Amino acid sequence: MKNVIASIFISVFLAFHLSSNAQPIFLGTTDTVTFFSETPVANIDAKSTQGVGAVNQSTKDVFFKVAMKSFVFKKALMQEHFNENYVESDKFPYATFKGKITDNVDLSKDGTYNVSVTGDFTVHGVTKPRTIPGTITIKGNNMQVKTSFDVKLADHNITIPTVVATEIAEVVNVKVNGMLTNSPK
Repeated sequence: MKNVIASIFISVFLAFHLSSNAQPIFLGTTDTVTFFSETPVANIDAKSTQGVGAVNQSTKDVFFKVAMKSFVFKKALMQEHFNENYVESDKFPYATFKGKITDNVDLSKDGTYNVSVTGDFTVHGVTKPRTIPGTITIKGNNMQVKTSFDVKLADHNITIPTVVATEIAEVVNVKVNGMLTNSPK
């Protein structure tokens, strides 16, 4: 229940934050974010279906946020280590991306668009400028956003103890699949 209330609050906040002059905003509160770490010793993957996102159709502003504690692992011990030892979820509760679509695309028309989004990606309290490729598909009042990008853990001051260094990759792949809806005014 707490997550639902937080998601609604964030969605309303985003609608007001990203909208100016009543521009159409696509919002999503159950976006899927996954990450995958592959090594010869072990593969680690986790999934959250609690990502929230917003895209301003006119200004092309983009915002995504996911609670670190919302990631679910196949093994509870991995989830515990992830939250307590690596990303320190109590201290750094969210990963966020705030940016702008840099391509000349008309998001008011149905279609599929390959885009690049340039902005700031923050995880573990460290913000890095990023340009992230993605695909946006618009059909009516729905917008599907998909992306896949790599994150180097050291870039965000996430350290891996030597004892498990062979089990966790230095670079993890992150995927976002969001279904956003435009609520016409």
